Amino acid sequence: MFSFTITLILWLILIIIRLKKSLHMLQQNVYNRGNRYLRWIKNNFKKVFLSIDVILIIFILFTLISKNIIINTMVFNLLLLVCIIKNVNDQLEDKKKEKKPLVVTNRIKRLLITITIILVIPLFFIIKNFNLEFINNYYIRLILLEYLIYFLPLVANIINVPVEKYVYFSFRRKAVNKLRSLNNLKVIGITGSYGKTSSKNILADILNVKYNALPTPKNFNTPFGLIMTINNDLDKFDDIFIAEMGAYKRGEIKQLCDIVKPKYGILTKIGTAHLETFGSEENIRKTKFELIESLPSDGVAVLNMDDEKQVSYKIKNKVKKIWIAIDNDKADFVAKNIKMNNKGMSFDVEIQGEIVNFQTKLLGLPNVYNILAGIALGNYFGINNEQLKRAVFNVKNTEHRLELRKNGNITYIDDSYNSNPVGSKMALDVLNLMPGKKIVMTPGMIELGSKQYELNKEFGKFIADVCDEVILVGEKQTIPIQDGLKEKGYNDKKIHITNDVKEGFKIAARISTKDTYVLIENDLPDAFNE
Repeated sequence: MFSFTITLILWLILIIIRLKKSLHMLQQNVYNRGNRYLRWIKNNFKKVFLSIDVILIIFILFTLISKNIIINTMVFNLLLLVCIIKNVNDQLEDKKKEKKPLVVTNRIKRLLITITIILVIPLFFIIKNFNLEFINNYYIRLILLEYLIYFLPLVANIINVPVEKYVYFSFRRKAVNKLRSLNNLKVIGITGSYGKTSSKNILADILNVKYNALPTPKNFNTPFGLIMTINNDLDKFDDIFIAEMGAYKRGEIKQLCDIVKPKYGILTKIGTAHLETFGSEENIRKTKFELIESLPSDGVAVLNMDDEKQVSYKIKNKVKKIWIAIDNDKADFVAKNIKMNNKGMSFDVEIQGEIVNFQTKLLGLPNVYNILAGIALGNYFGINNEQLKRAVFNVKNTEHRLELRKNGNITYIDDSYNSNPVGSKMALDVLNLMPGKKIVMTPGMIELGSKQYELNKEFGKFIADVCDEVILVGEKQTIPIQDGLKEKGYNDKKIHITNDVKEGFKIAARISTKDTYVLIENDLPDAFNE
């Protein structure tokens, strides 16, 4: 029994080490929202099923040959020790590449409690009914529990569904009641495939010139994100609440609208983001319009007339529509005479018969659209032209969205949270404005379904036209970009490939010259590390 106690201790240590990794991946894949975690397991078959722990499965075959309990126990303990050492080393290596560690939230704590119960039940029966004659059977049970550790959080997640629903609905009820008590609060919803966070922050900066506007923080765009913002941050002194709304499948925007009941809505560009989970571009379009179709009859929708997917859509309810555009003169607010350099942008907008010149430190056409949406709604809320000009001039850059950061010889254009087929091309246009050496560092774009290879290959071709050198993060992930570069005859010696984004920054420093601009286009979660 003593030697088996040592076995259990070693086994528990290994379980804890591997459980941390599996929980980290479950959290990064939004707790299997849209089956993301299951897809991660499928796409990482080698990590999940062919790691060092496979030797424990081989040990099961060994027990069929050897019936010597002492030898079997010694071998099993030795194998457990080998697995522990290898997993610790692997996690230390992963930590060097880690961008966002596991966050021990209340939900993770609840999952840990459930997982502990799942593990304790078989252990209890093994210990209670321990018999040396069945020790090989005990080993098999322990091995299967450890080997299938990546499925344990998934099982616990399913078991916890009623608990999570109870927690969610209790917080939801509190948030809804709080919103109802704020009778004069204006609620604005913002959704779209691209630019939601930037649009939200820009709108808040513009509206704050006259009102107290509270936007959801960072990219809090899920039901729980909105609910926590309302419960923790919204108060009676706020005039406007701006809710960013994200979705992975049909009905999720409607769910958010049912919570906050927006009267005003902004729809940014509609594209192919999360095509893999939506299933089709039409599903994406219908989902984004759930915001507009949830507005009341006296509501206001700000729409983009340069987006054919918006223009051609037949809205099912009657709301006031305000159209913005750059290329379509029929829109209500049109940006003209756009001038852009490495310091910022300026453009003209006709507002109620007056031509108003706006200047901003922001870069890129996506931000022109975002500012236009803010101008349109600000004008509707009674903010005068002088106030709008001042507000636009003082708009702050959204973190990681075409954000300029100087470090020695290198100016980084940080667009790491904003990579999509439209935004990536426009980010390269911004890089092309810069006067020095031009480098892009990217792992490419994800969740584009059947179009992922094609769109990343096109991205590679755009890169070839702009960049002096290229740093690709992820040897396998970036194959489409590599193919696009090769098709354009790009110099192989100017292509640098690494599987570690931190190593990418070292490469950038090594190949930089006196004036170098590095565009960081996308920064994939740790779940995509190779």
